Amino acid sequence: MDDPTVHRRLTAILAADVVTYSRLMGRDEEGTHAAWKSHRKELIDAKIAECEGRIVKLTGDGFLAEFPSVVNAVTCAATVQRGMLERNAGVPQRSRIELRMGINLGDVIVEGDDIFGDGVNVAVRLESIAAPGGIAVSAAVRDNVGNRLDVRFEDMGEQALKNIDRPVRAYGISLDFPPAPSGSDASQVEPWEIEKPSIAVLPFNNISGDPEQEYFSDGITEDIITDLSKISGLFVVARNTVYTYKGKPAKVQQVSQDLRVNYILEGSVRKAGSRVRVTAQLVEGKGGGHLWADRYDRDLTDIFALQDEITHTIVDHLKVKLLPEEKKVICQAPTGSFEAYAYYLRGRHFLHWHSKSHYVMAKRMFAMAVELDPLYARAYAGIADCDSFLFLHYNADVSIDGILAASAKALDLENGLAEAHASLGLALSLRERHRDAMAEFDQAIALDPNLFEAYYFYARACFTQGKLDEAARLFQRAAEIKPDDYQALLVLINVLRSLGREQEMKIAAREGVARAERELVLRPENARAAYLGALGLAALGELDRAKEWAGRALTIDPDDRLAKYNVACFYSLEGEHERAIGLLVELLPGATHETKRWVKYDSDLDPIRRHPHFFKVLELLD
Repeated sequence: MDDPTVHRRLTAILAADVVTYSRLMGRDEEGTHAAWKSHRKELIDAKIAECEGRIVKLTGDGFLAEFPSVVNAVTCAATVQRGMLERNAGVPQRSRIELRMGINLGDVIVEGDDIFGDGVNVAVRLESIAAPGGIAVSAAVRDNVGNRLDVRFEDMGEQALKNIDRPVRAYGISLDFPPAPSGSDASQVEPWEIEKPSIAVLPFNNISGDPEQEYFSDGITEDIITDLSKISGLFVVARNTVYTYKGKPAKVQQVSQDLRVNYILEGSVRKAGSRVRVTAQLVEGKGGGHLWADRYDRDLTDIFALQDEITHTIVDHLKVKLLPEEKKVICQAPTGSFEAYAYYLRGRHFLHWHSKSHYVMAKRMFAMAVELDPLYARAYAGIADCDSFLFLHYNADVSIDGILAASAKALDLENGLAEAHASLGLALSLRERHRDAMAEFDQAIALDPNLFEAYYFYARACFTQGKLDEAARLFQRAAEIKPDDYQALLVLINVLRSLGREQEMKIAAREGVARAERELVLRPENARAAYLGALGLAALGELDRAKEWAGRALTIDPDDRLAKYNVACFYSLEGEHERAIGLLVELLPGATHETKRWVKYDSDLDPIRRHPHFFKVLELLD
């Protein structure tokens, strides 16, 4: 049992150290000490405070600080390194005080004002591989910052860090952004001033008086988010994050503070017959003042022009420069058929529910859209998405060739569709064309850093190749992107167990079970939430509840192969080894290649691998 006095939290950690401090002290002890104190007093300490951080501890030649967010930590590090560059101007190279910095996002143990643990150790080791005057960060930091800041990340590859028992993916930060203001105005720089303008588009309210029209208001919201996200000079909060506010009373200033954005767009949609009325208002986050508001009464066939007008109005008010290629992409209508668009929106609405029946309905809607417009790229991508999830989660009778064909067709028509690249990557990984698959996943993430499917499919592909560290990172990122998704966290459990990261495993299990409980309240017929939740409860030692959830899953769908597989995992963990092996032997003859690969690496099955009857399972894997 964990010591109840030990407190943990997730935090952003910055470690900094003066390059060749001993040599500098050897040459000029008093001058070096005085210069270092001056840098701290006049620059470093102030910037840490501005970015809402705190200095945890000081060493003679460095410091350790923590921040409430990764964006704050990177902003502080970048501003300090730029400031040090300016302060060193005119100082001979041999006498300059230069810093190396490392930043990590990790779980820490808190004792009083001090922090300890693997999260701290990784930050310290990252600092040691940074260039003088540079910043090295972990992949978790890179993923969380995304395109929010005007800094560029340069891949340093997998790094073997001293006393860290696993390779760590590291990135260097390029500091080629404009210099910070100098002189009397420098102290007035806001912590997020080097950021791009940032905006959250809250779900537009459906005021049609018909709940069935919810798909339409959601569709308009998502399309505005998609269009704004294509603009390189703007940071846009991901769809899955803003939808946590759907149906909840929320003050604009609180949302702005929660999401750390400068602006909020909110509005409403009323659809009646062949007409639509859309109201929209742009609000300044800190003060709550209205920058712009308008009402649009249009024919439904003008919906794309309406969305384009809203997007351009926002861009104009935020004084963001549109690149020529961005302007072209935003102005391009996805289809010439409103009827096809309506079916597509219905399909996307069902897709977000992430259950077997909803995938089937979503696929039917996307197919209708394609029938009405055979050149509708996004509808083909939707079909590929549905088939991907039906294959992965429900062992449905879906052709991998069909996923390949649908995603390839979508990309032939519109090459910049991130979701199509993600589905193509999944199909390629299932065909064991791993190098091609990884290239597609990377392209999907480059096109849309907030695409849940890209990280989730990528993580599963890494797991089946035995790349557990990378799988853990990608599952964690997927769970962050989609706050209501229970699957990434609950699948992550056995990855973390295999890596020996027990404390992180329990954190993932606790949050994953909470999300699964919320899913079962909404959709009690969803066996997947029940059987994955059973594994989470087992990881937390709540075996009675776990057994109840496992039984519930098999009752909901006794023929579901993946339900049987995951319940077998639960029996393995619980000690009912014969029952576990029996279920595996029952389901494996018709199992997919991916399921068989999963059996090879799944740590949940480790307790039965030496059982005298496990050979029966091994025979079915060939």
